[in-house]
Amino acid sequence: MQIFPAVDVMDGHCVQLVQGERDRATRYGDPLDCARRWCDEGATALHVVNLDGAFGASLKNAELIRALIRETGAYIELGGGIRSLGDAAGWLDSGVDRVILSTFAVEQPDSLRWLSREYGPERVMAGVDSRGTEIVVAGWREAKGNYLRWAEVFVEMGAGSLLYTNVSVEGLQRGIDPAPVRALLETVPCPVVVAGGITSTADLRALHGLGAAGAVLGSALYSGRIGLAEALEAAR
Repeated sequence: MQIFPAVDVMDGHCVQLVQGERDRATRYGDPLDCARRWCDEGATALHVVNLDGAFGASLKNAELIRALIRETGAYIELGGGIRSLGDAAGWLDSGVDRVILSTFAVEQPDSLRWLSREYGPERVMAGVDSRGTEIVVAGWREAKGNYLRWAEVFVEMGAGSLLYTNVSVEGLQRGIDPAPVRALLETVPCPVVVAGGITSTADLRALHGLGAAGAVLGSALYSGRIGLAEALEAAR
């Protein structure tokens, strides 16, 4: 199971939000410094989110994110503000290893088919953000139907992997809820990376046991609740 330290970028800073709320952000300094730190500590992959893009400013932080691509040498999956095929293709052409489509994937599922055909399914990830059994989009404000059915649609359309985020536990540092993860892993054949609520090595061992392909570490990593070295060991 692969560990993805999160590098969430807002207003040029590395931040962590609670429950996706912009006014509940904690700043952790320069995003490139944070990325280098995690790489120096053993990370080989990073989960980068352009939060300004997610909130509507898709071009903001673009140069900073390009610097992350150039200077870290890590495998980078990128989400946030990818609202068109042009956005997705532009990031893939600039060196991002995998793009994450969430709201755009729900609005235009055919986009996954085109990107998969042009760039390969391994570079196309669909975001499955759920609250209870509902997939939620547009900053987690709108429910659009059963998350398992949407996951099936995304895979049918060509997504090579899924990012599952349990919105109900995201950012709270209270642990994961394994039930919806298990249900998703039993539904789809593709790799699933899990985010939301991961707070301890016990959470990581549980995800590993369920068969998750990866785990995103955010608030717990930045607050020191879990160290990267112990997370990497638990994921082996």
